[in-house]
Amino acid sequence: MGSRIRHLLIIFFIQIWITTAQNRDGAALQALKEAWKNTVPPSWNVGSDPCRDGWEGIMCTNSRVTSIYLTSMQLTGGLPGDIGQLVELQYLALSYNPGLTGSLTPAIGNLGKLTNLVLVGCSFSGPIPDTIGNLPRLIILSLNSNRFTGSIPASIGNLKNLYWLDLTDNQLTGNIPVSDGIKPGLDMLTHAKHFHLGDNQLSGNIPPQIFHSNMSLLHLLLENNKFTGPIPSTLGLVRSLEVVRLDRNALTGDVPSNINNLINVTEMFLSYNKLSGLVPNLTGMNVLNYLDLSNNKFGPSDIPSWFSTLKSLTTLKMQNTNLRGQLPAALFEIPQLQNVDLSDNQVNGTLNIGLNPSSQLQRVDLRTNNIADFTQRLQYTIGLILVDNPICMESGVTDKFCSLPSNTTTSYSTLPNNCIPTPCGSGLVSSPNCKCAFPYMGSFIFKAPSFSSLGNTTIYESLRLSLMTFFQKTQMPVDSVSLMNPYRNLDDYLVLNLEVFPSGELSFNRTGILWLGFVLSNQTFKPSKDFNTYVFIAQDYDNFLSEVQVTGGTTHKSSNTGVILGSAIGGCVFVVLLVVAGVYAFRQKGRAERATQQSRPFALWDPASGSGGVPQLKGAKAFTFEELKKYTRNFSETNNIGAGGYGMVYKGTLPNGQLIAIKRAQQGSTQGGLEFKTEIELLSRVHHKNVVALIGFCFDQGEQMLVYEYIVNGTLKDSLSGRSGIRLDWMRRLKIALGAARGLQYLHDLADPPIIHRDVKTNNILLDERLVAKVADFGLSKPLSDANRTHITTQVKGTMGYMDPEYYMTQQLTEKSDVYSFGVVMLELITARNPIEKGKYIVREVKQSMNKSKELYGLHEVLDPTIGLSSQLKGLERFVDVSLRCVEETGNQRPPMSQVVKELERIMELVGLNPGTESSSSTSASYEVSGTDYNHPYSNDSLYAYSGGFLPAKLLQPK
Repeated sequence: MGSRIRHLLIIFFIQIWITTAQNRDGAALQALKEAWKNTVPPSWNVGSDPCRDGWEGIMCTNSRVTSIYLTSMQLTGGLPGDIGQLVELQYLALSYNPGLTGSLTPAIGNLGKLTNLVLVGCSFSGPIPDTIGNLPRLIILSLNSNRFTGSIPASIGNLKNLYWLDLTDNQLTGNIPVSDGIKPGLDMLTHAKHFHLGDNQLSGNIPPQIFHSNMSLLHLLLENNKFTGPIPSTLGLVRSLEVVRLDRNALTGDVPSNINNLINVTEMFLSYNKLSGLVPNLTGMNVLNYLDLSNNKFGPSDIPSWFSTLKSLTTLKMQNTNLRGQLPAALFEIPQLQNVDLSDNQVNGTLNIGLNPSSQLQRVDLRTNNIADFTQRLQYTIGLILVDNPICMESGVTDKFCSLPSNTTTSYSTLPNNCIPTPCGSGLVSSPNCKCAFPYMGSFIFKAPSFSSLGNTTIYESLRLSLMTFFQKTQMPVDSVSLMNPYRNLDDYLVLNLEVFPSGELSFNRTGILWLGFVLSNQTFKPSKDFNTYVFIAQDYDNFLSEVQVTGGTTHKSSNTGVILGSAIGGCVFVVLLVVAGVYAFRQKGRAERATQQSRPFALWDPASGSGGVPQLKGAKAFTFEELKKYTRNFSETNNIGAGGYGMVYKGTLPNGQLIAIKRAQQGSTQGGLEFKTEIELLSRVHHKNVVALIGFCFDQGEQMLVYEYIVNGTLKDSLSGRSGIRLDWMRRLKIALGAARGLQYLHDLADPPIIHRDVKTNNILLDERLVAKVADFGLSKPLSDANRTHITTQVKGTMGYMDPEYYMTQQLTEKSDVYSFGVVMLELITARNPIEKGKYIVREVKQSMNKSKELYGLHEVLDPTIGLSSQLKGLERFVDVSLRCVEETGNQRPPMSQVVKELERIMELVGLNPGTESSSSTSASYEVSGTDYNHPYSNDSLYAYSGGFLPAKLLQPK
């Protein structure tokens, strides 16, 4: 009996303790609510139990508060000591609330289970409390972009599990703390990957003992402080480092000779210091992308031999570094080189940029040197600056390089996604999907991007796509994202504005915003190494979706903003309905008169109707809707073979047994009668064995359909990805490349009028029964009239990854735009990779992997393993050369398709294949090896493959 009573008493006291703890959590949050001056989410006015009553931004486990996520909530006030009562708290994220002020309470040290403390972009001030070292589980500490003063607490060295330390953009002073056997220091953070301490007022020497071989640092950012003294030689012991920023300090002495031990560093900034001695030897730093040693006090140094050995360089900045001697031409041939700044030095002799400068090279600044001559072998399009050199004292062909270029700003903005932006009301913004909404906005600040070219649209699109992929995987309510206005600020950071648009609604609700703010402040989103580390600073968001509010015990769906917005929208809708009703009544008679003509296309195309007369067709038949309905079994699901932006594609059979593919426009995507007539007149003139033939069309009963020949083996994309099961060895890929090139050459040179395809990609190259390539899908094509034989200025359309960057920037479409896209197709043929895959662009990947001194240019790692053995890939190097010429940055550097065809024919001859003739009458048999006959794809057992080997074709037949 006594033991039973004791048991009940224990349970009773446990319940009391749990209830007391829960009450303590509730009381702490009530204190926060009061401290934040009633700027908390409205749901905090519901009930008194944050866990049970569903307070936004609060997450609980077993009725205890474990997470507070209140980013971008416009909170105002301080952080009271009551926060220390939430002893089960693991996440505290209050970023992007600039109204949060005052000191960071020492009670923060009571939160022994805290793993993430993220207070980015607030206005906290005063010293960082020493008690922050009492958080043994802390992994992420982000206090950047506040107003903290005083020194870095040495107690941070106690945070053994710390991964991310970011104290940038504050007003911190004093030295970097290191341990001395009694007190801790940052040298004890052996598991930390990130030391971000830049943009403060830290001073003194960088202590040598902070670096040692046991550290696992990736990013060391100490820029824009007041450090003095030498760079410690111990820095060379931290071989894990990838980014080093020591610029904009007052460092002195020689650069340590072992600096080139840092063979994993991709970005190094030592500029704007007082470093002396010789320019450091960086031999062996083979992955270095961005190097800036500018504006130091180096003694006279010869042009380093290691310049041209750093094959990953995109940017070399060594302004005012006392360099002398003649520059090697090999420097400018580094494959990814974009920007060279060697101004204010003693470079002399003859400048030779060579025959094959980097295709990415945009700017070479050699002003104020001693260059006496310039060997010009090419008409360079790079921004070469030779102002204040002896060569500019003579008149001649270098005159255009002897004046300072005008300041040009780089403009970039995400383009609409194949739609027309609609005008939006006040405060609303049109998204890339042309939907008006209130976006969540802010700025990415990238501290160490690997590139310097601001006009690289492909790399921005890669970032945008990776953002969308991230939001989709994390099930964020995001419809689309837009990036815009890149620029370099005074600290050489890349700043890029971001807009995130809500999905299915006019604006985000509070939950959507607080999660968006959290993942961007907590570094949950990881960009590619092209962009490296970043800070995101959000703007205020005050257009929250209507939310539940409680007033006087009554719950209703509303907010002041919502009421005003709803009233405005309702009024606008009412006015629009009145206008539409009037227009409808006015036009009703005309619609009735046209109803009959809708089902009689040739009547519509009568000269008297002003639509241009009877269509000039060459072999294309006009089908009725009922005919095509019959040929496709009433457009049955089993006959549906695909879909695209235009609509559905159906397989059909004509009465004579011929297979056809019918593209049926979906409702809402149809064109006017005149535009549709123009399109089919254009396509009916196209007749070539390497272009899919138009058999006919349907303009009947309000339908618009195009009827093509049916191509049995589907798209080249399907075969490269393995979906079709067709095995494409090197010989077959060569034939496919040549066939597709001939099809494009025909469109450019022989079609009347010439046609720019505008959407060349592996999905638009089809393979027939003999694997003959046929260019398809002319939905975006543009004819070249006599008035615009050189280019067409038109809205940018196409597929990202294949799109010509010059067309993207200028909106001037040329035949060379198709050449660029075909170059990407050629690279896809040998790699079987998507043009943009996991944030990596195929063109750049191939260029980075190339080494022309090696067999197959050293591309073994990027080649498709199913392409064949190395010994069988004869001519592959020349194939790569042609493809890279096609993807040059500017159109005038790319060959015409006629030249591409000739180059591919030479490669075919080199490998012992008969390339056939150029005439359209030649048959597909002319592509085959002499003596070989492929009557049908199923006759060759090796034609179909699977991942484990090759299967006989009969096993792939339906049972």
